[in-house]
Amino acid sequence: MRALPIAVVAAAAALTLTACDSGGSSSDSDGGKKASTASSAAASTACKIDQIGIQVGPANAAPAAGDTGNVPVTLTNKGAECTLQGFPAVKVLDEGTGTDVPEEKSATPPKLTLAASGTASFTITYVRGTAGDGKSLAATTLKIGLPGAATTQSFKWSYGPLAGKTGPTDPNASVSSFQPAGD
Repeated sequence: MRALPIAVVAAAAALTLTACDSGGSSSDSDGGKKASTASSAAASTACKIDQIGIQVGPANAAPAAGDTGNVPVTLTNKGAECTLQGFPAVKVLDEGTGTDVPEEKSATPPKLTLAASGTASFTITYVRGTAGDGKSLAATTLKIGLPGAATTQSFKWSYGPLAGKTGPTDPNASVSSFQPAGD
């Protein structure tokens, strides 16, 4: 019966000792890192498209109607540290109309912190359509935006018509979330 109270007292003493610091030393190597990381994260803001360099491709283009292609897009931060979270806004357009490329149905996208000159990427996956059929979009332009921003950058779409699931405004395509790139 006495073993139980002694075990409880020993456990409480062990927990109390682990909560003690190293005698008041101000050179706590752990605490300094945590504080700077926390303040760095707090100071970080959403990336702005005018401070991001965007490179589209080179692509693994779909060679024929019905084939799947992938277009990698690399973003390089040309400003101060910033964050990316969620999915890019991607739209494909022909000469008169356009349609949004839907987000890939996957796990919750990570929140990325992009250091100055840091890189991230995402991928546009699409099915090539048949030129001139009623279900495909004769895409010529790709517009890319960042989450929550109205401004976009435009690029040439040179990967052929984009197949539609039910029509040209329902693309058989998806865009992935932002992913870390580089080292």
